[in-house]
Amino acid sequence: MAHVETSSSRPYHLVIFGASGFTGQFVVEEVARTVSEGPKGNLKWAVAGRSKQKLEKVVEQAAGVLSKPELRKEVDIIVADVGEPDSLAAMCKQAVIVLNCVGPYRFYGEPVVKACVENGAHHIDICGEPQFLEGMQLNYSSQAADKGVYIIGSCGFDSIPADMGVLYTRDQFKGTLTAVESFLTVSSGPDGGCIHDGTWQSAIYGFSDGPKLQSLRRKFNHKPLPTFGSKLKRRGALFFSNEIQQYTVPFMGSDPSVVKRTQRFVAEEHQATPVQYGAYAGIGGIGNIIKLMFAGMMFWFLVKFSFGRNLLIKHPEFFSFGLFSKAGPTRKQMEASSFQFAFYGEGYPDGEDPSHGKPTSKIRTLVQGPECGYVATPIAMVQAALTILNESTALPKKGGVYTPGAAFAKTTLVDRLNKHGIQFSVI
Repeated sequence: MAHVETSSSRPYHLVIFGASGFTGQFVVEEVARTVSEGPKGNLKWAVAGRSKQKLEKVVEQAAGVLSKPELRKEVDIIVADVGEPDSLAAMCKQAVIVLNCVGPYRFYGEPVVKACVENGAHHIDICGEPQFLEGMQLNYSSQAADKGVYIIGSCGFDSIPADMGVLYTRDQFKGTLTAVESFLTVSSGPDGGCIHDGTWQSAIYGFSDGPKLQSLRRKFNHKPLPTFGSKLKRRGALFFSNEIQQYTVPFMGSDPSVVKRTQRFVAEEHQATPVQYGAYAGIGGIGNIIKLMFAGMMFWFLVKFSFGRNLLIKHPEFFSFGLFSKAGPTRKQMEASSFQFAFYGEGYPDGEDPSHGKPTSKIRTLVQGPECGYVATPIAMVQAALTILNESTALPKKGGVYTPGAAFAKTTLVDRLNKHGIQFSVI
């Protein structure tokens, strides 16, 4: 069982590392909103990062935004740097859980995971980089299990809505669910929307390192998961989706990788039927297709070369047609944005044998919520942490490196998210 109590030597339930970064500042605000949801109605927390001055500024900003002047005195500051292992060790010794907001994780993530495992702190990140996530599972899972530490990756928009959405669909299905396809649509207000370029950088390095991910996966020596029902066919690179009534492409994020790892876990540990999964994202009409084709061709060409990657990193707005920017979205843009995942599942009703014949029963569910990058992500991350603190007996029996679905399948995380604006429902 996870150790989740504070003590004189481990005074903080949560330490937000990278609190002064673009996403970190919104995680700070979300933690400040939810202190009453901590153990016994109290949450002890601190912020951490390289610059004391920047951290003070972030706490000051949160105090102003939330009209909570008491934050200035109540929130402690810890100076810690990825390049200084002793400072990370000192930070981790003081925390029950470290909320790690420092990316790209491929460059800055492993020292934090290592420090957490060695110093007995649980670790939650909001990573959308499969190579990092799977690398941490390969390299740290047995050590984390020995220490009773939970390392839970991708606890933001990547990939809690998708991963918990598939499990929710399975739990709502009356019978044996065998396959799910998800369709993501994102809406923005009159001022449009964009994503901070930290995510853009992660994508650049992720695509350039594709072959390394394949060789990493081979090291697990996984046997193929058994397929029940009809084999889920991959759709084309671009198609018109009748489900969401717009042109659609395969979803390029970490969701398929994370969901597959969860399904392997539930098959091996819970002896559940694994669910096949396909992930897609709506891109709209013809105008957006033309933009995507141009942007995609430039991206695929440039990402192969170091000079090309440097160009992509220096000019995110130009090469992404404004989708990514160094400044990130404004609060006004965030308030007017939202996302929706539509899940279409099929399987066998109770009493039918999944090993015979085609699936005859269908289900449709929705996961919808606010702006995905900087509103939904902090909500998901903080609720994941509060779930660990409040429901440690419902977590997997031993520590290790887990996906959200593997860690939280038997908790009330979905109910917690429903109360905070990320809503799961059956249609």
